[in-house]
Amino acid sequence: MAVPEDVGCKNENCIKKDECKRQMIYKNGTAREVKSFGGNQEKGCGKYIPIEK
Repeated sequence: MAVPEDVGCKNENCIKKDECKRQMIYKNGTAREVKSFGGNQEKGCGKYIPIEK
């Protein structure tokens, strides 16, 4: 099941955290809901959304 784009992520260990829209909306307070997805220092979680430039 797909995770809606307005769900933020608070996982600080994910390798993709600085490039992920989920981390960005968690930090700026606009996330509808916050979870911690399974990314780690070697790989992303699979729920990653790139930040649009």
